[in-house]
Amino acid sequence: MDGWHIYGGSTDFNGWTTQQGILLYNPSLRTNPQSANLVTDETYESFELSLEWMIAENGNSGLFWSVFESADYEHPYQTGPEIQILDDNWSEYIEERGDINRAGSLYGIMPPSEIVSKPSGEWNKYILQIDHTKNEGWLLFNEVKVLEFPVHGPKWEAMINNSSFAGWPDFGLNKKGHISLQDYGGKVAFREIKIRELK
Repeated sequence: MDGWHIYGGSTDFNGWTTQQGILLYNPSLRTNPQSANLVTDETYESFELSLEWMIAENGNSGLFWSVFESADYEHPYQTGPEIQILDDNWSEYIEERGDINRAGSLYGIMPPSEIVSKPSGEWNKYILQIDHTKNEGWLLFNEVKVLEFPVHGPKWEAMINNSSFAGWPDFGLNKKGHISLQDYGGKVAFREIKIRELK
């Protein structure tokens, strides 16, 4: 667990463990009822992040960047944009929320261009690049580029203002911040997590 802590500074990992190189969240291992969103100790501005994830049936999690850690906020999602992690076979969730909230979406802002997720219990792969020098972000999902978007400036701000995040004071505005993995109350696993800073 070196390099990670729970959002808000807690040293209690509260359900997160590692086994044979796999980072696991299991709600049955909670030690207290508080949310246990994992965040990097370091902050990043322009970077490439690759990881593999596996979600439980009807599971939900997320990958966040540019997270601002402050006593003013309780959760990473209040400041950091999210790449959704989801069991896409959870039909009730998809029917209610649509493609803009399914796996590979820029959550609540942009749907993936293609549906390429593998079922619960199987490994999926994300490569996320955020480049503030070029003002571009993209997501490669199981080897398919499903998202391309600006990461700052008027076009990015317009995307936020046309979403349910409009009016959130610090949402998506920090160029530099923490990367976070979400506790959303269900089992999720990650492996092969690699972060490369862009020069």
